[in-house]
Amino acid sequence: MSLVRISRRLCREVDALEFESPVTHVYNPLRYARDAHEIFLKRFGGKPKEALFLGMNPGPWGMGQTGVPFGDPAMVRDWMGIECPVDIPAGEHPKRPVRGFDSPRAEVSGSRLWGWAQDRFNTPEAFFERFFVVNYCPLAFLEETGRNRTPDKLPASERAPLLEACDRALAATVRHLEPEIVIGVGVWARKCAQRVLADSGVSIEVMLHPSPASPKANRGWASQAEADLIAAGIRL
Repeated sequence: MSLVRISRRLCREVDALEFESPVTHVYNPLRYARDAHEIFLKRFGGKPKEALFLGMNPGPWGMGQTGVPFGDPAMVRDWMGIECPVDIPAGEHPKRPVRGFDSPRAEVSGSRLWGWAQDRFNTPEAFFERFFVVNYCPLAFLEETGRNRTPDKLPASERAPLLEACDRALAATVRHLEPEIVIGVGVWARKCAQRVLADSGVSIEVMLHPSPASPKANRGWASQAEADLIAAGIRL
């Protein structure tokens, strides 16, 4: 199954789910930013990869704007060369507007991750020759205040059907890309990979998440991330 078909199936499955307070708004960039997301999949996800980087879910200023994992608008536009119109999600949160590639906000996690890829590999083609990046969950959950609620904080009754759909998509993505290693960008993503891929023979590792909410990541994220990758067996 192609990455586009996996993405579209996942999009339909998560669209059918319902979430209650304190979540007031749910963004699904696989739908409203589909064009940019699928350009990313087709341009960079077309051959087996050495390793797959697995994030948690979209940030409101990254993939929530561009449809690309960790998708800081400037990095996606200027480094990856992807830019196209993005729709406004149904029920847009007034404090988290979607302006697509015109968004004036940077996404720190995306700036760090893709900035490191640019510094280390120079071109996106060189990076994606060996690696690919996906988010485990495609949905962003927002509370009334605009606060981001991560999938692990959802109640069990809402989390279980979401994880079932995301598990299927991750398993299919790994079958398609055939990575030797899946690297959880953060501990929660690693746990998801361990659960889904326990019998696959794929090595599961972890690297420091680039979030500015992490004091450790704010003390030189790139060097720490590279140390994690080298410990995981990645040649840099």
